[in-house]
Amino acid sequence: MNMKKISKNVAGISIVVLVVYLLGGCATIFKGSHNMVDFSSNPAGAKVYVNGALRGTTPINLKLESKKTYTIEFKKDGFETQTYTITNHVGVGWIVLDVLFGLIPVIVDAATGAWYELDQDAVNAVLEEQQ
Repeated sequence: MNMKKISKNVAGISIVVLVVYLLGGCATIFKGSHNMVDFSSNPAGAKVYVNGALRGTTPINLKLESKKTYTIEFKKDGFETQTYTITNHVGVGWIVLDVLFGLIPVIVDAATGAWYELDQDAVNAVLEEQQ
């Protein structure tokens, strides 16, 4: 390969990388719009309901959208139902990075919800026996 062809290839790749960064938000590129959350219970084997939908039994790891709030219920025969709430917040660091790179990253991260982070990455329910 000659030097002109190599220079064109490097320039082309550089432009593609630059466009991807400019059209994507920092959180969208580096984190994505989901978080993994571990659910466990004592005793194990409790059914895990996320916003009313059965998602599995403990222990389980679930991928949840960062921009939503969740009501989590742990149910097991012979035990009291335990309810937890998982909330979210905007990661200030993502906003700062987006602003530094311009308006488009701000719009992308706001639209995708990628700059949100869930307040918990693990929930452990201690189930009490029914009386």
